[in-house]
Amino acid sequence: MKVAQLRLAAQRIVGGTPATPADVVRHMLALQGQDLAGAKWAIGVRAPDVTLADVDAALESRQIVRTWPMRGTLHLIAAEDLRWLIALAAPGMQSQYERRRQQLGLDTKTLAKARAIAERALAGGNRLARDQLIDLWNRAKLNAEPHRAYHIVWHLARDGVVCQGPDEQFVLVDEWIREHATYDRDEALGELARRYFTSHGPATLADLSRWVKLPQRDLQIGIAVAGKRLAHHAGMYLAPDLAAPKAAATSCVLLPGFDELVLGYDDRTATLDRAHEERIVPGGNGVFRATVISGGHVVGTWKRIAKAKENVVEPALWSAKPPRGLASAVAAYGRFLGKLTRLA
Repeated sequence: MKVAQLRLAAQRIVGGTPATPADVVRHMLALQGQDLAGAKWAIGVRAPDVTLADVDAALESRQIVRTWPMRGTLHLIAAEDLRWLIALAAPGMQSQYERRRQQLGLDTKTLAKARAIAERALAGGNRLARDQLIDLWNRAKLNAEPHRAYHIVWHLARDGVVCQGPDEQFVLVDEWIREHATYDRDEALGELARRYFTSHGPATLADLSRWVKLPQRDLQIGIAVAGKRLAHHAGMYLAPDLAAPKAAATSCVLLPGFDELVLGYDDRTATLDRAHEERIVPGGNGVFRATVISGGHVVGTWKRIAKAKENVVEPALWSAKPPRGLASAVAAYGRFLGKLTRLA
């Protein structure tokens, strides 16, 4: 089983069909989104003909939101998935949350006051940037220094009070999102298992457990609920009809940092050789660089140099010989941005 190439197909990086930004995010269930510009390109690379303007429009039209649904990490998710995914994954962060809250001296009364201030300020469809919210909290003498402010924001997002809409502005979930999908816990576990393995497979139970930070015993319930909607092969789960197109063996794409193809697994060796891990996450600092992918494998990193009239993509490849299709991958990135983009 050619795991790396099958994952390209499952993630719709190769062989994808025309899709909207919301279609892509819904398929992936969640796209890691602390680097918002990179997360937008993660959508673009999975949807032929989608542009940056299309992704921004999906955020503006409330189809996609940005929030902290799991692992205490920002993700892009389909708006209707916010409540059930947070309800399922948030308890796994509870002990870490409580420890951090105590360290920061944030008691229940302070958090309740911060929530009330945010709800009043955002009511009626208002949108506020993070700094504007922090200013309101500081005026109320909540001492919203950076660490406390971040935790307050995360607390409100975890409780489903706020999320981010367009331009990283905070909005009220109850006002912003029109419809929410609803599941009981077993149904939610089944939906989680089905959508993760359909979009990330072939993958293991350990991969899913690491991705969502839930115990394997709970996730086994989800796999059982998903039933025949998943196939099982060599200890891995995947969509029953998954097949890698011939193009997967030679395809070249530019992926953003923090992309799901690299980060979405407990064991990344199918895509990333351990010998090159240090070059992707220098010093193990948790900041994943953008990668050049050929045939499903990381073959280098890249960065964008923005100039007045064009972008320049500067790759740092493991081999002196560039992979076939690199120039086309650069051109695809340029089409997404809507700006002339060339290879250095």
